[in-house]
Amino acid sequence: MSELEQPAVFDARLSAADLRDAWRLLDIAERAEGFRLLDPTAGEEFFSELSTSDQLTLFSALSPAEQRFWMRALAPDDCADLLQEAPQEKRAELLALLDETARREVRTLLAYAEDDAGGLMSTRYARVRPDMSVDEAILYLRKQATARLETIYYGYVLDQEQRLLGVVSLRQLFQAKGHALVRDVMHTDLVQVPEEMDQEAVGRMFAQHDLVALPVTDATGRMKGIVTVDDIVDVVQEEATEDIQKIGGSEALDAPYLEVSPLQMVKKRAGWLAILFLGEMFTAPVVQSFEHEMKRASVLTFLMPLIISGGGNAGSQASTLVIRAMALGEARLADWARVLRRELLAGSLLGLILGLFGMLRIIAMESIFPTEEVGKHAVLLGAVIGASVVGVVLWGTITGAMLPMILRRFGYDPASASAPLVATLVDITGLFIYFSLATTLLAGTLL
Repeated sequence: MSELEQPAVFDARLSAADLRDAWRLLDIAERAEGFRLLDPTAGEEFFSELSTSDQLTLFSALSPAEQRFWMRALAPDDCADLLQEAPQEKRAELLALLDETARREVRTLLAYAEDDAGGLMSTRYARVRPDMSVDEAILYLRKQATARLETIYYGYVLDQEQRLLGVVSLRQLFQAKGHALVRDVMHTDLVQVPEEMDQEAVGRMFAQHDLVALPVTDATGRMKGIVTVDDIVDVVQEEATEDIQKIGGSEALDAPYLEVSPLQMVKKRAGWLAILFLGEMFTAPVVQSFEHEMKRASVLTFLMPLIISGGGNAGSQASTLVIRAMALGEARLADWARVLRRELLAGSLLGLILGLFGMLRIIAMESIFPTEEVGKHAVLLGAVIGASVVGVVLWGTITGAMLPMILRRFGYDPASASAPLVATLVDITGLFIYFSLATTLLAGTLL
């Protein structure tokens, strides 16, 4: 049996689409049985589409011969991902399933951090020499195409020390004259990424240059591998999912939502909920310090939700926009002053709009349903509500915009400036702004 000959073939066949639809509903044994019923071509495609965690789970239900087959069917970078997902005590066992060449390639990849360009790259790429003719290069690429390369669209031109000199596409080779040298048709204006570049930055490079693959080089210019766009799509999805989960006020989940146990889900969410709950407790001393004013004008108590909701919502909006802008590279720490100016203007205008609504609401309600407490002071109370909303919304907007940048400045993930956290901070300070304005402007009238 050859090393990539599938160890078991069944007469009954199952379509990959049917198995994919039922996958989440099956237990481990049923998944393995269904996977064995796929024909070899569909099985290889299906296996490569599985998440690393699903691949690892499936491995546990396969026989040693099947594990060996599917481990060797994976590209080195996918093998490295699988090993990083596996428990430490299982890694040597899985690594031993590979042949010596693949094992060496995988060990090289495992030396890099998982979220660095080196950890994402594949070491199997097409290479040509600069002194080859175009015809020789095409023949050489054709031979390499049988070696399970990551992509064949680009040939990377390397010198004898494996330094990257240029890149040539298949289109360039087919369009050039057969006797021309590769060095005369290659592109030397290279887009490349250093091996230690963070995966988010690599993703931005792909978005900026619209390429299907990027070469990865070390500090001396030696080529180490390539990162392909299909790999970076998974990274972008993973990073976006992680940021969204953090923005929602939770720790990032380590697995698909339906695969996280209830206990793990509680652990991921309880920490932030406890912090936010304790934070909201600080509203009590603020309210208590203005107890006298609330007794004299109980209408101030009824209007508290109107005030703090505007500030919390505005802050949540600002933090979400700034966090996403930072994730996309549209806003950097150096841009903090520009962001502050923009949010000062936006917060002021938003506050004026909401403040006007709040003021008109007080005046209109008092006109339709007059009360003895407010009476002739409706316009003044409306002005207090309007001014309070302007102040709270402006403060919430600034807090939401600056908090992610402050966190980044001190080395924390900006996504930790979640919308619930910003809303909690603004609730506390918003109440102080509200009652301070009310105490000052309503002195001698309602107070």
